[in-house]
Amino acid sequence: MDTLNKRIAPQPQPFYQPRRIRTVLVANRGEIAVRVIRAAQELGMRAVAVVSDADRDSLAARMADEALHIGSSHAAKSYLNPAAILAAAKLCDADAIHPGYGFLSENAAFAAQVEAAGMIFVGPPSTVIATMGDKAKARETAQCADVPTVPGSDGVVSSLDEARAIAGRIGYPVMIKAAAGGGGRGIRVAHDAAQLETELPLAQREAQAAFGDPGVYLERFIAQARHIEVQVLGDGENVIHLFERECSLQRRRQKILEEAPSPSLTPALRNALCESATRLARKVGYRSAGTLEYLFDETRGEFYFIEMNTRIQVEHPVTEAITGVDLVRETLRIADGEPLRLRQQDIVLRGAAIECRINAEDPDHDFRPSPGTIDELVWPAGPGVRIDSMLYPGYTIPPFYDSLLAKLIVFDESRPAAFARLDRALRELHIGGVKTTGPLHRALAVDADVRAGRYHTNYLEAWMSAWRAQRSAPHNGPGDEA
Repeated sequence: MDTLNKRIAPQPQPFYQPRRIRTVLVANRGEIAVRVIRAAQELGMRAVAVVSDADRDSLAARMADEALHIGSSHAAKSYLNPAAILAAAKLCDADAIHPGYGFLSENAAFAAQVEAAGMIFVGPPSTVIATMGDKAKARETAQCADVPTVPGSDGVVSSLDEARAIAGRIGYPVMIKAAAGGGGRGIRVAHDAAQLETELPLAQREAQAAFGDPGVYLERFIAQARHIEVQVLGDGENVIHLFERECSLQRRRQKILEEAPSPSLTPALRNALCESATRLARKVGYRSAGTLEYLFDETRGEFYFIEMNTRIQVEHPVTEAITGVDLVRETLRIADGEPLRLRQQDIVLRGAAIECRINAEDPDHDFRPSPGTIDELVWPAGPGVRIDSMLYPGYTIPPFYDSLLAKLIVFDESRPAAFARLDRALRELHIGGVKTTGPLHRALAVDADVRAGRYHTNYLEAWMSAWRAQRSAPHNGPGDEA
């Protein structure tokens, strides 16, 4: 392990004096590492980055007060290696470790190792991660907190006979979901008893291979559900919500575009949804930022809790835009031992915000990854436009990690105004040297159904088929290139 750089220039005087965290190790990469480094430095904390071989020249390494090499380019030997990260933390005398999102951020065993080493894990306690990270246990906890859940099994399904009985009670189709899964992975759908017999053992094997746990549970499948999530913030005793985000525009259960607030909720439903989220978070004594995810059955006007993400989310900037709260900074302050500074009445919803995930993928060729070197970079600007990214001209995108390059976030006084601003900002965006999902977002930004809020979790798959066919036809119209 070696030190790549040390900052020697004097730091600006911070407005905040840390209590316990003098140095925070950022155990992640890419845009979230940059985001955490900025927040930590604003609070007067020394930010140390960890980097793999592929990330030695990353923006996070350049911005951090110090950067430590922890292993080879493959994540299993660097960002997913608890021993290497803990060794780096000890080497730089870190008081805390911030896991970002992905990688080890929801690994209860890693959080417990951090705690056992006498350091602060910037997130909830390992026991809470273990409880809420297991979907079956999270469901049981939600039911104890009187939070509605999708009709399904009460826990992990132990046999095919049990699965048949549950499916017969709740009705087909049913979803078979990995208890330890996440990010839309480990899910299969059975439309009848015969398909259940086939899909159940396949789902169990996939769960074992992907998560090291074969446990699965069943839920009723809602064909045209909306995916809505509630942002919470707690200090272990007090919990508040920061309203909701709509995340229904998904491809293969991976979010593509998010907005806040949801266009599908009435004020009464919004209040009930957000109150249920805070009730559940209080039940587990939640500390830090967390997100409770729900399915919303628009035809019935009912919402169901499905899982909790015990970490900062990729889409957190839209919540920051509509509330004015810096979530990353607040989580660092809570980890530093400061009680929650905000009360529920302090959180006021204003305007509308939208986030586009700009990935290094070619949407015209089944989203094929497009690593390469950035030879030109033009970011959109102007009022209400924010870019979260780790790109710079000349940066070479490594092929080893998630393809997220940037998040474009826009905010305006109303939803129609926000979409108009998004359209304008996407026209200004230019990333040269690689293919990106920019053209896809430009088309979504002007789509009549999307602008009207008429979409659900299965909407995007069908929409993209028609969009790709249109782009492949001769004589495409203006604005079809990235």
